[in-house]
Amino acid sequence: MDLPLLIFTDLDGTLLDHHTYSFQGAEQTLRRLRECSIPLILTSSKTRTEILKLQERLGLNEPFISENGGGIFFPPGHALSDVAGAIPFNGYRGVVFGRPYAVIRGAFADLRRKFHVRGFGDMTVDEIMHHTGLNREEATLAAQRDFTEPFLFPADARSEEMAEAAAAAGLAATRGGRFLHLMGAGQDKGRAVAEATRLFQEKTRGRIITVGLGDAPNDLPMLQAVEIPVLLPGPDSTFADMDIPGLRLAPFPGSRGWGMIVASILDEVARQRCDDGNTGPRVHTAARGSAHNK
Repeated sequence: MDLPLLIFTDLDGTLLDHHTYSFQGAEQTLRRLRECSIPLILTSSKTRTEILKLQERLGLNEPFISENGGGIFFPPGHALSDVAGAIPFNGYRGVVFGRPYAVIRGAFADLRRKFHVRGFGDMTVDEIMHHTGLNREEATLAAQRDFTEPFLFPADARSEEMAEAAAAAGLAATRGGRFLHLMGAGQDKGRAVAEATRLFQEKTRGRIITVGLGDAPNDLPMLQAVEIPVLLPGPDSTFADMDIPGLRLAPFPGSRGWGMIVASILDEVARQRCDDGNTGPRVHTAARGSAHNK
C-alpha cells in the first residue's frame, strides 16, 4: 500500500447510486485508489455472485464481504486466501459467519405466516426486478443467496415485534436501504470488517488506518468497527440516525458524495504522512456531528 489505508464500503446508496446503481461519480477516486494500491473491500448485503460481477466492472481483485457479514471471500491466489479458518466455497475460499440459507428460509416460513411478508425466495425474477430496479441478470444473481433473506417490511409499529420474533428463532433482522434482511444472530458487517482488518494487519505487519462508508442502519456495525466512519445521506438527502464518535458526513448521496469524501481522506492522510516525515500518519477523527436525520 502506498498509503496505509484499508477502505470498506457499502454498495447500494453508497458507492452505487440508489436508483441507477451507477458508480460514475466515484470513478476518478476509484482510479486514484488503484494507483495508490489501496485495498477497497466491498461490504454489502449483496450476494457473493452479485459482488463478483461488480468486482469485474470495477477492476477489483480484493477480498469482499457479502450478505451483511455472512462471509469474507478471497479471490484465487490472493495473499490472504490461505488464512486459518478459510474454507473452500464455490471456487473461492472464505471465512464464513452466516447460517446456511436453507436454515434462514426455514425460519422465515414462520415469519411469513405471522407477518404476511414475502422474501426473495418467494419471488420470481420479475418480481425482484420490480422491487429493486435491477435488470434480469442482476436480479438472477440477487436471488442466489448463501446466508440471508431480504424481504419487504414497513418501518412501522410491528418492526419491533418482527425483531423479537427473529430473535426468538435465534436470528436477527436488520434494515438496509430497501429491505429488511433476516440472518443469523451474531452476524453483521462489523464482525466481518474486524476480522478482515485483523487479517490484513497480520499480513502487512504495519499500521493500517481503516475507513468505512455506509448509508443505512445495517451499516452501523461496520462504521463502529473502523477508525474513520463515513455516513452518506439517502436519496432524499437525510441521514440515518447514528451516534458514532468521529462520524463524518458525506456532502452528497451515492457515488458523487462517496468520491468527494474518499478523495478528501486520501488528501488528509497523504498530507499528514508528509508532515510526519513518513514516520506514520495521524488522522484527525473528531466528529463533524452525529447524524440525527439532518
